[in-house]
Amino acid sequence: MGSIGGPLVWGVFAATIITTLAIDLGVFHRKVHIIRLREAAIWSGVWIALALSFNVLVYVQFGSDRALEFFQAWAIEKALSVDNIFVFLAIFSYFSVPTRLQHRVLFWGILGALVTRGAFIWTGAALLRTFHWVMYLFGGFLILTAARMLVAEDAEIHPDKNPVLRLFRRFVPVTKEPSGTRFFVRRDNRILATPLFMVLLVVEATDVVFAVDSIPAVFAITRDVFIVYTSNIFAILGLRALSFLVGDLVRRLRYLKVGLSLVLAFIGGKMLVANHLHIPEIVSLAVVVSLLLGSALVSLMFAPRTNDADRPAR
Repeated sequence: MGSIGGPLVWGVFAATIITTLAIDLGVFHRKVHIIRLREAAIWSGVWIALALSFNVLVYVQFGSDRALEFFQAWAIEKALSVDNIFVFLAIFSYFSVPTRLQHRVLFWGILGALVTRGAFIWTGAALLRTFHWVMYLFGGFLILTAARMLVAEDAEIHPDKNPVLRLFRRFVPVTKEPSGTRFFVRRDNRILATPLFMVLLVVEATDVVFAVDSIPAVFAITRDVFIVYTSNIFAILGLRALSFLVGDLVRRLRYLKVGLSLVLAFIGGKMLVANHLHIPEIVSLAVVVSLLLGSALVSLMFAPRTNDADRPAR
């Protein structure tokens, strides 16, 4: 188990990500402002277009099977990211983060995810390469995750109880008042963390938990490190714009978790029987897309009527 990615495609991937992020932060979001619907829609389209264009490059360089793997992995990670928007919105609400600062937190949080997810992926690949039985462990874990997702009720989120945040507060002093866009400030010759950095820390820790679920799911589709990492990154990079675009829509997708749980159960089962039964990638893709689109469609068709007074405050 290796990687199809040679210097050319890795270079194209790195150049695309670095250039787009530089334009994002250095040009369009150099000044802190509230992300409006139109801007969020444009950036969501940009990241989707980049991912699909890269998928075409994978097809040209490595053929249809690898391209189907990339698209399937990207679609699953994208769907899981949409479901996770609930948690990020709850974190921002809990810490009373102004809307104009949320993009900054998500931007630096996703930069951190580039590193942490890379570490997860290379570790997972090394384990699968060294210990064949880890494949069954991942498959069983995905099925258990699917069952937990299917039966679990939405729980109230308490970000301040995050163990990473508690540990950080024990060793690093934190200011009580906000300091605008800054994560750290210097006062009385001391470096102090700001409340905004606490939010970033919780977002990073939460993404690590998300990665524990999503990365084994992608390894069930492909063992190629290049496909796993690039599809993962392209999916989460669009999360910032998506969170501003579909915040209200996501709340309506009440059956999305059912679709996601069925997808995780399917790919977990696929991983368990891989040595005995080969499921073609086109069939696997059809199952995944049907479950995700089906759950979203059912959610929209049977959405409960909501009075204006019951809508969440914006």
